[in-house]
Amino acid sequence: MENIDIYLEGKLLYGDDFSASQIAEWYADEKEGYANLGAKNAANYRYGYHAWNIYHAYRHLSREAFPNVMGFGSAYGDELLPIISKIGRITIVDPSDSFFRETFHGVPVRYIKPTPKGSLPLEDNRFDLITCLGVLHHIANVSFVVSELARTLKPEGYIVLREPIVSMGDWRRPRQGLTKRERGIPFHILKTIVHGVGLFIDRQSLCDFSLTPRIFRMLRSGVYNSRIATKIDALLSEIFARNVTYNTDNALQRLRPRSAFLILSKPTVQHDVPMDGLTSRR
Repeated sequence: MENIDIYLEGKLLYGDDFSASQIAEWYADEKEGYANLGAKNAANYRYGYHAWNIYHAYRHLSREAFPNVMGFGSAYGDELLPIISKIGRITIVDPSDSFFRETFHGVPVRYIKPTPKGSLPLEDNRFDLITCLGVLHHIANVSFVVSELARTLKPEGYIVLREPIVSMGDWRRPRQGLTKRERGIPFHILKTIVHGVGLFIDRQSLCDFSLTPRIFRMLRSGVYNSRIATKIDALLSEIFARNVTYNTDNALQRLRPRSAFLILSKPTVQHDVPMDGLTSRR
């Protein structure tokens, strides 16, 4: 295997420059990965991030209606529940055969599959809103997939993105509770990819402070289904934002936010986007 240290250290994103055959192999490994962690058991499945998504994303979306929504890798579509009254129809893109609904709370749902490369059989400028929550770190060629999301987003539409931005360990070895290939995406690389496909970052926020799950482990509804836990997590993540690094060298550095939310938009007229810091057109 090639020198892996440059990827494990977060200097480059592993998989983003893979060949077609390598991408296909990765796709096969991850196709049922989330389902096999327990999500395919619909009777026992419970979505655990509603308060998180509302606090960091949905409450900041200014539009009153989203006639056409894509849930990219969103399984049963539960992540859309807090805004379901604003949605006209849903397209769920998921490689797994384990998730299927014809409707979700009265809204019609269509399921499609991406190609192993990540190409989407969808026309340009189709969706008012795309959610992609904790999905990209399961995918090899992240840059290409983000370009497909940008292509299918309408001008003035939104993409809500959430990803782990720290190392999830050495993916060459089995890791409890994780799929075979998933790895965190370094924050600077994630933002570079977003800018590279012509999207604006309207808002960014950090979350998933390392101690939050321990502090609120007694919550039966799930830590990030709790508004109080989510607000405290956001505060701690802001306080310790300077500790954001892909890997850690000491115990103090482990006190850090481990994930990030981005609200992205597509300008009506494409032009150069600054590469440094937070870029907003509003």
